[in-house]
Amino acid sequence: MKQLIGFIISLLSLTLIGCEDLMELEKQSYVIAVGVDLTEQEGLFQFTFQIANPKIDDASGGATQTISIPTSDLITATDIANNFVTKKINLDHTRVIIISEELARTGQFISILQPSSRTTQMRRNIQIIVTKEKAETFLRIASPELENKPHKYYQFMITRASETGVIPEADFHHFFQITEGKDDLFLAIFASAVHQEEDLSKPSIEKIAGELITTGGNPAQFMGSAVFKNGKMIDILNAQETRMTTILDKTKKMDDIISAFPDPINPTYNIAGNFIQKEECNIDIKYDAENNHASINVFVPFEFETVAIPSMIRYSDDNELKKILKKALEEHYQSIAEKLIIKTQQQYQAEPFYWSLFIRKFFNDIPSYEEANWSEDIYPNADINVVFQLQRLEFGKSLYDTNLNEMGD
Repeated sequence: MKQLIGFIISLLSLTLIGCEDLMELEKQSYVIAVGVDLTEQEGLFQFTFQIANPKIDDASGGATQTISIPTSDLITATDIANNFVTKKINLDHTRVIIISEELARTGQFISILQPSSRTTQMRRNIQIIVTKEKAETFLRIASPELENKPHKYYQFMITRASETGVIPEADFHHFFQITEGKDDLFLAIFASAVHQEEDLSKPSIEKIAGELITTGGNPAQFMGSAVFKNGKMIDILNAQETRMTTILDKTKKMDDIISAFPDPINPTYNIAGNFIQKEECNIDIKYDAENNHASINVFVPFEFETVAIPSMIRYSDDNELKKILKKALEEHYQSIAEKLIIKTQQQYQAEPFYWSLFIRKFFNDIPSYEEANWSEDIYPNADINVVFQLQRLEFGKSLYDTNLNEMGD
């Protein structure tokens, strides 16, 4: 009997194992965003925590608070913050890490990020955002205090913007993979909450965050990408260029997007429609080992569904006009791709399309591949030809627009 009682007590005690370090939800402060800025002192950085209180008993959502601490690294900053924050800081739900453009261009960001990646609290899918202004300024201006679920704010914003292709996927894992490989460019999300004077002559898709003037709502804009080479920011791509990098990268997938281009017959207006990429682009690389030279042919099949023709030109019922429209579409996207490729070859001497994956098959081992030097020798001097082919042209549910000249009283 005593043995049976002892066995039952032992069995019950096992159910308590694992609860020893349990901490109630309301006793924790959930950091949804971390900002990092330079300070006047070398080796010292300003860390800003945006903390959400989920208020689990309140269906209306929760509030946020933002605190800043100057120290050398994120782990130390977290420890210091725990000394004066009423609830223990938890980084498990951190969605983004935000750095100022000023810091990103110094090349010190990777030394800050490296220790952060070692802690088990930081997720590997945290998105990296670069802001035009200081990260602290962005977090205080763009605080999602009016959101019902502030801890979901960045997740929803980034998901929506990345689906339209105006920002890249920019997680921790991808950053280290690209940086350590030294063959490709890494693209981080570019954002701003400080608006500049808008240039109305420039199409919206050719702008970056902060260049669009909006009224009302949260002032934060996510648009364009910060270009990193070997862990250091070197340039900014606008929304249109960022979209094109996704189209030309077989490792990424983009949903159907709304795209506008100049009306080929009446350029005063734009034609808008859905750019649909059902098939991945085809990348064919030929490599001449003797001369260390590559020829790259890229074939991009796509479909286009026209939804707005403000010029009222009836492309849908005239085969010749359809041919003009088809040619204009192909040339429009091809021109964007060619300009971007020239910039990456001449200015960056590296590419963000992950094409380095397709040339490795020509080398027997890693040392021979590294000796050939893809980013500095092969890619900048490669002959690259890009072809966009429109496979299907649709005009939406309505084939004809109202003829305004025939309207009466």
